[in-house]
Amino acid sequence: MTLSEGDEPPRVEAPNQDAERTPLDYDAPTVVYFYPRDETPGCTTEARSFEKEAEEYETAGVRVYGVSTDTVDSHCDFAEEHGLSFDLLADTDGEVADAFGVSVENGYADRTTFVVVDGVVHSVYENVSPEGHGRDVLIDLVDDGVVSLS
Repeated sequence: MTLSEGDEPPRVEAPNQDAERTPLDYDAPTVVYFYPRDETPGCTTEARSFEKEAEEYETAGVRVYGVSTDTVDSHCDFAEEHGLSFDLLADTDGEVADAFGVSVENGYADRTTFVVVDGVVHSVYENVSPEGHGRDVLIDLVDDGVVSLS
């Protein structure tokens, strides 16, 4: 079952695009977005959407992690190709997705985003539209009073 608002997020880790073991760290507002596959049109659009807002996320003190079942090498190529500055976690065995309750069918994670604030799940976005998703999440964080962009 997918985590819900108010749930405690799992303490998990996976290698990032640089093959570094990366624990999900929730001591600051954190966005964890699951996506199906590197280099597909929707996933590329979504990653670029988060990258477009990367400076705003950093200014607001929000961490962003992208997670898919792709390999470290695939993530490395994807991050390099699109200039992604945030960590992409290689969840090749689906354990991170499972810990969040995200379905993985035929090797692809469902497109789901979690926002963690003060150690609990603040919001969950399911079946999201990739276009502008990074901006939408940021605006919701500002509207909810979680962060400020000034």
